[in-house]
Amino acid sequence: MSWKIPLFKIYWDEDDVNNVKNEIESGMNWAVGPQVEEFENLIKEEIGTKYAAAFNSGTSALHSLLMAHNITRGDEVIVPSFTFIATANSPLFVGAKPVFADIEEETLGLDPESVNEMISDKTKAILPIHYGGCPCKIRELKEIAEDHDLFLIEDAAEAMGAKIGDKKIGTFGDSAILSFCQNKIITTGEGGAVVTDSQEVYEKLNLSRSHGRLEHANYFTSLEPFDYIELGFNFRMSNLTASLGIAQIKKLNKIIKMRREKSAYLTEKLNKIDGIKPLVPPKDYYHVYQLYSTLADKRDEFMKHMADNGIMTKVYFDPVHLTHFYRNVLKYECKLPVTEEISKKIVTLPMFPDIKKSQIDLIAREIKNFYG
Repeated sequence: MSWKIPLFKIYWDEDDVNNVKNEIESGMNWAVGPQVEEFENLIKEEIGTKYAAAFNSGTSALHSLLMAHNITRGDEVIVPSFTFIATANSPLFVGAKPVFADIEEETLGLDPESVNEMISDKTKAILPIHYGGCPCKIRELKEIAEDHDLFLIEDAAEAMGAKIGDKKIGTFGDSAILSFCQNKIITTGEGGAVVTDSQEVYEKLNLSRSHGRLEHANYFTSLEPFDYIELGFNFRMSNLTASLGIAQIKKLNKIIKMRREKSAYLTEKLNKIDGIKPLVPPKDYYHVYQLYSTLADKRDEFMKHMADNGIMTKVYFDPVHLTHFYRNVLKYECKLPVTEEISKKIVTLPMFPDIKKSQIDLIAREIKNFYG
């Protein structure tokens, strides 16, 4: 369907085009090359960690990160059900069990009280998400993780550039993942990264993303022999992809500024309309608005009205524990009242860096038309 106003649009400029064009025209290093290392350096400088490892997706980054933290069969990982399914699936990739905790209503992140209730002697890690670019109650979760000697692994797929006070998301936990899928803050089409201060974790990630190969040079251009010291995967980010990431990350602060300004304008409009409620981040929380989500009365009828008028909306997220796979195949039975209630009302509205004020005005007008 051709939308009058789509849910998102990718922000790009000639730097993106030229970076990729230059790599293509080089005729070399389309898979492995120096752009990957440069992109990783820019990521770790931006987040403020010692190490960054690029991957071909946020999902493969999360899979490898759980391996790097030695999470395995018999372990439990506490996750939200209010998330993209990769968060919950990642413990299954390594043989561990995802355990669902409920969310709280302010940030829509894991509820620290619910997390406390789910901890058992098998719990190895807490894996929260920062929903839509808003930090979760990560400081409280960090205290719980430290009290119980658990890993705290941040799924910051939607939250690059977000922070609490002056501390960046991605630096609260033991490690964190980022996503560069097409609708994220910056994008490489598909892509992801792990950020961490642990040299041990970083070295394990380098092995797992490249077939368990002990790399000391470019595999495709070196005459030296390479050894394989563990089981690994082909999770590498390509040099072509990284060249796009370099151009994108240099625009990160500009993109976030544009998102925040446009989101503030939309919030001002929606605050005057009964029936729809924008999410307001806590004080000192720096929201980057990867998603602009609201709680809407008569949500499904509202979405149909918007679609009939050419404006795309979408539900982020339906609960993972209610999917066919978790409910009927894995036989999960969970009581997550806040998750289920929020998921019945949540709706994401269009938001992208160069959305026009006239488009925001149209969105607000149609919302007002629906709610009277």
